[in-house]
Amino acid sequence: MGSTVLSLRMDGELLDRLRQHAARSGTSVQDYVVRTLVREDFDERFRAAVSETEKFYGAT
Repeated sequence: MGSTVLSLRMDGELLDRLRQHAARSGTSVQDYVVRTLVREDFDERFRAAVSETEKFYGAT
């Protein structure tokens, strides 16, 4: 699996907040953002799977 570059334009305040969050977790801003995006994608897919399961089996 290869990688692709994603370029973002953001204001300084947002970048400073991202730097603070990344520093707290001991990662770079890039790694922090990627990890957050992956987590959000997983959460979204998990919710969709739960919803489909509830439709199939009926909500408990």
